[in-house]
Amino acid sequence: MPLSLYSLAVAVFAMGTSEFMLAGLLPGIAADLGVTVGTAGTLTSAFAIGMIAGAPLMAGLARNRPPRSGLFVFVLVFVAAHVAGAATSSFPVLFATRIVAALANAGFLAVAVTTAATLVPANHKGRALAVLLSGTTVATVAGVPGGAVLGTLLGWRVTFWAVAVLCVPAAVGVLRAIPARSAQAGGGDGRVLRSELAQLKNRRLILVMLLGALVNAATFASFTFLAPVVTGAAGLDPLWIPVVLVLFGVGSFVGVTVAGRLSDRHPGPVLAAGGPPLLIGWPALAVMAAEPVALLILVFVQGALSFALGSTLITRVLYEAAGAPTMAGSYATAALNAGAAAGPLLAAATLGDATFGERAAELGPLWVSGLLVAIALLVALLSAVFRHGPADRGAAQRAEPN
Repeated sequence: MPLSLYSLAVAVFAMGTSEFMLAGLLPGIAADLGVTVGTAGTLTSAFAIGMIAGAPLMAGLARNRPPRSGLFVFVLVFVAAHVAGAATSSFPVLFATRIVAALANAGFLAVAVTTAATLVPANHKGRALAVLLSGTTVATVAGVPGGAVLGTLLGWRVTFWAVAVLCVPAAVGVLRAIPARSAQAGGGDGRVLRSELAQLKNRRLILVMLLGALVNAATFASFTFLAPVVTGAAGLDPLWIPVVLVLFGVGSFVGVTVAGRLSDRHPGPVLAAGGPPLLIGWPALAVMAAEPVALLILVFVQGALSFALGSTLITRVLYEAAGAPTMAGSYATAALNAGAAAGPLLAAATLGDATFGERAAELGPLWVSGLLVAIALLVALLSAVFRHGPADRGAAQRAEPN
């Protein structure tokens, strides 16, 4: 894999830390700004909404610029948003800064995904994406727990400042490692853009985007609210929150790494083998959350399965959108973040429901995750049952890498 790909992963690590860090900061933010934990959780959805809107919008605006300059500008805007967020005492302002940061992150990731695919042979998109997403998984292993520790010891604002500082070497890496190439030929032709947008009429592309959104919604529904599960249902000390986040992150790194080796040529077996255990795992975690050992094991397993399936579906988006070389990354980014927006919103609505006891009030998000995975598997099963026409079989064969 080229060095420039790892430079992109460093930037993704910095931005991924920001995207995921709220999972360990929600109680502190809620207390400091005078809102409920559920309301603070909408910051995750605000970020995801910005990512959904920003992915195609920013990719469309940046498609006529050299990738290096576009990526660098997105990092600078991301830094500015975090400086403003760290300084504010207003929840609405903090909410707005998360949207701005998300727009910058969306633009960066959309361009980075597309750029990464051009840095490797055509049949290695899955491996390239695995390297790129390793920045995200390392963020869950090191960046997010580190942010949780900083937030616990020094306050959530220090974590925002730390992310801003972390982006500086990422910006330098983009300038030094990404080639100063011109925009792709035909990038300024409106007909080319319309042709790429027309790829969204591809039913198989829409299917894998939907499945990716559902799996990511399940992941974020529970990941966003792991802190209340640790301190509430499990009854552990707040300092255990970083430990749980590390385990989830290690699992996600294992999952995305293994899937990166298989998703180019064997996506079906990855999804078939990982889907049912992922479905079983979320309810199992809800049932056994009060047992610390079971909690720690299942968090690791669910992290691995969630990212293995999620990264495989992202890879399939790139293959299905092969006719949209400058916009494919934005389609993948938008699909995943549609899930990241919906998951926490659905999960937040279940917080505080103590129907099954006081310690069950934090477990609603885990049940939501199980339901979302069940819907994803049902959609995949129904699509397989009804996909029997010659045209669909031909499209499936063409979508497979050589």
